[in-house]
Amino acid sequence: MVDVDGRAGFEAVFLDPVGREVRQRWEDACVAVAFEDLAPVSAFPVVPGRRWGPGLWWSSTTGRHVVAGSNAMRAQLMVLDRDPQVTGLAGRPVRLVWRDGRGRVRSWVPQLFARYADGTALLADCPGHLEAGGERALRAAQAARAACDLVGWRYRRLEPLDAVFAANLRWLAGYRHPRYQGHPEVADALLEAFAQPRPLMEGVQAVGSPISVLPAVFHALWHGHLSASLETPLHQGVLVGPGNGPDGGANADRRSANSSDAGEHGSVDCRGRHGGGHREPPGRRFTDGPVAAAVDPPAHGVGAIGGGAW
Repeated sequence: MVDVDGRAGFEAVFLDPVGREVRQRWEDACVAVAFEDLAPVSAFPVVPGRRWGPGLWWSSTTGRHVVAGSNAMRAQLMVLDRDPQVTGLAGRPVRLVWRDGRGRVRSWVPQLFARYADGTALLADCPGHLEAGGERALRAAQAARAACDLVGWRYRRLEPLDAVFAANLRWLAGYRHPRYQGHPEVADALLEAFAQPRPLMEGVQAVGSPISVLPAVFHALWHGHLSASLETPLHQGVLVGPGNGPDGGANADRRSANSSDAGEHGSVDCRGRHGGGHREPPGRRFTDGPVAAAVDPPAHGVGAIGGGAW
């Protein structure tokens, strides 16, 4: 049972464009405020002794940076950034305030906000494991879900995904920036080469030199122009096909979601690990295993496809 005083309702606390704190009735704020454009209402904590900390994720959806508080949150941002229905992203843009059944003031700041093309939105938390945050986080999740239900939005505690899927997505994310899309004639040639599913390197070699074509393939896979299964490790023989293929692209993301966290907008789940604040994707190297074509020098070392460090 949700411990919320229904007579008091919910309030939204956020920062206006000049950084002043604003408090507004929740239902009114959801109609009037573009939370996806706001700065965090409070900073992500820095925990001494941990190998990661708050950083920035460069979004290929918006062309702007999104504040991320942890590796788990960055992983969720990868999935949402690749979802064609998502139009905006923000980190901690709003604090929910309510009173419990005993009249005590409670508040919670969901970690992640995503706006969808139909105008609805997702508020989410991104725990590194299912028990993270303890009972307080679970009670807050119930209240946040109730608040979202009032306005036709969704709230989710996003569960971690399979490590292989996350590693594949992490690799493709390194090529999300427009600089990797290649010349228009290369993009057209790729669509023609992979009009029917065929092994990755076979199609790449039909277009040109792997050193120049592979980055464009990974860029197209990230954006859904091409498709491949991300549920097994990527390799030179993986079948790549058109963007509406039966087992790839955004469709694979949606099928990989936990059913309790999947709605009409598909998957919102992913798990991955990479360190530090990340601004734009650095160069990558597609090297270990059966494929040995150097694409670009890596920024932080080299790994097998789907698992490179960056």
